[in-house]
Amino acid sequence: MIHLRPYQPHDLSAIVALFQASVSQLTTKHYDATQRQAWSPEVADLQAWQARLASIELLIAEDDCAIAGFIGFSRNGHIDLLYTAPGYARQGVASTLLAAAEQRLRAAGVREVFTEASLAAQAFFAGQGFSVQQAQTVTRGAVTLPRMLM
Repeated sequence: MIHLRPYQPHDLSAIVALFQASVSQLTTKHYDATQRQAWSPEVADLQAWQARLASIELLIAEDDCAIAGFIGFSRNGHIDLLYTAPGYARQGVASTLLAAAEQRLRAAGVREVFTEASLAAQAFFAGQGFSVQQAQTVTRGAVTLPRMLM
């Protein structure tokens, strides 16, 4: 049984590890090894992660054993982060997290939700009612990664 809770600072290492595993294992059909490494370096900048997470609201999905996923969002309707642990992929975790974030955002008066979806996440977001507004690229060092504004 998955339950949701707010992020706590002691979750940082687990969140970063989940992110790295998700990028490494769940995006291989859309991004090559160089792109995945640029997106999620082996050695994470934990200070940068702390700063990023401090600027958004973050919900964690977990069961009795582990963190299954997380979502980060802002009160302007921006879904900034949505990642599922590889062992929990395609089991409704991302849908549950997105629904909870949208509920909180609607309660705060937000009327439109948007995200920059990876190619790996594009189908998920389309299935949730999002539509592509614009193709984009993001650069990490000398590596470009395509994504979609939805």
